[in-house]
Amino acid sequence: MSFDKIIYRLTDKRIPAATGIGLVGEILERAGFQEQFSNVRSENKRSRKQIDCGAIMTTFIGLLCMGKPDFDVIAEFQNDAAYYQTALHLTKGFPSSATLRQRMDEIGKTQREEILGFNTHLLKSNHVEPTALKNGMIPLDMDVTPMDNSNTKKEGVSFTYKKFMGYAPMMAYIGKEGYLVNTELREGKQHCQSGTPEFLRQTMDLCRKITDKPVLVRLDSGNDAAENVGILLENGAYYVIKRNLRKEDRNEWAENIRSWCKDIREPREGKKVYVGSTFKDLFYATEDGEQKSICNRIVYEMIERDSSPDGQFFLEPEIELNMFWTNLGESDQEIIDLYHAHGECEQFHSEIKTDMGVERLPSGKFDTNELVLELTMIAYNILRMLGQETVHQGKAPSKRIVARKRIRTVIQNIIHFAGQLTKHARQLFLSISRSNAWANTFLGLVQRFAAC
Repeated sequence: MSFDKIIYRLTDKRIPAATGIGLVGEILERAGFQEQFSNVRSENKRSRKQIDCGAIMTTFIGLLCMGKPDFDVIAEFQNDAAYYQTALHLTKGFPSSATLRQRMDEIGKTQREEILGFNTHLLKSNHVEPTALKNGMIPLDMDVTPMDNSNTKKEGVSFTYKKFMGYAPMMAYIGKEGYLVNTELREGKQHCQSGTPEFLRQTMDLCRKITDKPVLVRLDSGNDAAENVGILLENGAYYVIKRNLRKEDRNEWAENIRSWCKDIREPREGKKVYVGSTFKDLFYATEDGEQKSICNRIVYEMIERDSSPDGQFFLEPEIELNMFWTNLGESDQEIIDLYHAHGECEQFHSEIKTDMGVERLPSGKFDTNELVLELTMIAYNILRMLGQETVHQGKAPSKRIVARKRIRTVIQNIIHFAGQLTKHARQLFLSISRSNAWANTFLGLVQRFAAC
C-alpha cells in the first residue's frame, strides 16, 4: 500500500526517546550498584530526603549510555521523568540538571576504588569472559588517548602531545572485545609514563579478579621503562613493549642487523625487510627496592627502502627501525603481529570519545571529570556487554559476520529503541513493533539481562 503524503501531528501516547535504557537499569540493579553507593556521604550535609549518591551516579550512567554525557541534557527527559525513574530504579525521584551537577561535584573522586571494584564485579556477575588470543593469552592493552578540550578553562586542561589543549587519560582494555578494566584522568601535559607504574600494578590486580588465564600486556614506546618490565615480571605477566631507542645510535643498529639477520625479505624491488631477534640485559628494581637483572629478548623489524613504490629512487636509503621487548617464545613475526594488533585499542578510544561523546568533559572541576571518566568505564562495559550478546545471539540484522558490535550501533539500535508505553492494572507495558528489524534482538536482551 502506498500513500500520497505524510501528515504530521502530535499525540498524547507515551513514546520515550530511549526505551532501551531499561536494560541499563536492570543490569545495574542486578549488580547492586545503587545499593553499594546509596550510603555514600558527601562533605555537604543535606536532609535525608535528598536523592542519594547511588541514584545520582546511576542517572549519569544512563546519560552516558545514551551518548549524552552532559548535565543540562537531562532536561530533555523531564517530560518522561516517571519512565526513566522506573527504568533506572530511582526510588527517590529524577534529579534536575542543577542537582546532578552539584552532587557530582560533591562526590568527585572519593569513590574511585569502589567504582573500580564494582566494575570487576559487574563483569564477573554477568559471566563476561574476555576472549583470548590464538596463543591462549588474554590481551591487556594500555594506552594514553588525548581528549580535546580546547577553548575551555577547565581545571587540568593543558597542552597535549597532539598539540591541542585537553586531557591525556590512560586507558586499559582487556580481551579482544576491549572491556575497560581501568582508567585514569590525567592533565594534558603529564608524560605518559608519569604515574604508570602505580596504574600498572593496580590494573594487574584488577585483571586477576576477572580472569585466571595468562595476561599479555602491550605498551607503546612511551611506556618503555625498566620499572614497567619489572612490575610485569614480578606479576607473572607476559609483555610486548615497543622499544624507545632514545639516544641509541640507529645507524649502528642498522649495521648490526644487516650483519646478523638471516630472515631477509624483499616484498618489492627497492624494499627489504629484516626480521629477527637479539638479547640485551635489562636492570630493574622491585617494589621493595631489590635490584634485579634479566637477559631480555628484543625482536626487531628493519625496513630499508631504496626507492618509492612508484619507482622513484632515493639519494640515501630510508631506514625504519621497530624493536620490541618481550618474554614470549613465539616466532619473530608473531611477536610483530601481536604488537600491530595493539593498534586496535585506537578503535576503542574512538568509540568512547566519538560514539559516547566523552571527549569534552562536562565539568570545570578535575575531580568531577575524573568521576565522569570512571562512570564512563561502567557505561562503556554495559554497552559492550549488550553488543556482544547480540553477536552471540546471532539475531541482529547484519550484512556480514562480526566479532564485535560498535558502541554507536548499540546506542542507535538498542538504547534508542522505539516503543510505546501503556499503563494497565498497575503495570507498565512497553510495546514494540514486530516490523522493527531489531525487535527479536531486543527481546533476547530483555530475556538475558532483565528477566528475574
